[in-house]
Amino acid sequence: MTDIDVAEINKARFLDAFGRFAAGDTAVLFEILRADFFSHTPGAPAGRDAWIEFIRNSPVATAEIEIQHVVADDQFVVAHYRLTAEDLREAVVDIWRFESGLIVEHWDVTQTLP
Repeated sequence: MTDIDVAEINKARFLDAFGRFAAGDTAVLFEILRADFFSHTPGAPAGRDAWIEFIRNSPVATAEIEIQHVVADDQFVVAHYRLTAEDLREAVVDIWRFESGLIVEHWDVTQTLP
């Protein structure tokens, strides 16, 4: 398998999981995040299960999500999207690091939109 194949597989797995999440299926996070998942988001709890609970109870879980761009290589999938919730409008860039088809790390940058 080439790096291009791995990149396309990771991108497809991400898009499937992200689409399911955006449709309200938060359980998909248990399928796509490895047990030792770690998010580098300031203020987010450590550990996969705590992070999933944090996301489930945040405005993100019920927000409208509009993907703008997704790029991938053999290790990373980077997604740029607009997130809209009741009192929240943001542009977001998420960086997801994959190993063996599962997400092991996450970073993000957000910008409030007018």
